[in-house]
Amino acid sequence: MIAVIHTGGKQYLVSPGDKIKIEKIEEKEGSQVSFDKVLLFEDDKGIVSLGTPYLEGAEVKGKVLREGRDEKKIVFKYKPKKRYKVKKGHRQPFTEVEIKEINVKKSK
Repeated sequence: MIAVIHTGGKQYLVSPGDKIKIEKIEEKEGSQVSFDKVLLFEDDKGIVSLGTPYLEGAEVKGKVLREGRDEKKIVFKYKPKKRYKVKKGHRQPFTEVEIKEINVKKSK
């Protein structure tokens, strides 16, 4: 069973038991989080449901494991012969979520 969810401006392919790093959300560690923007769902039989753009009644539930910051990325600007050098660093904040279950209500 897999699903494609949309959160933080990105799409993630998830299945129960997966641990994903998403853009930071305002949830405490250990709390439950629900993603209702499900774009695609495939069950164990191989039947695919596709949303336009989202599936009605679909929900992916997970648990917040931790919040943190990614490793530092270096941004270096340089112009030759002009004595111009700028060095900056950036650490992107993230939230790590473990996917617990995928629920889809069947429509007739």
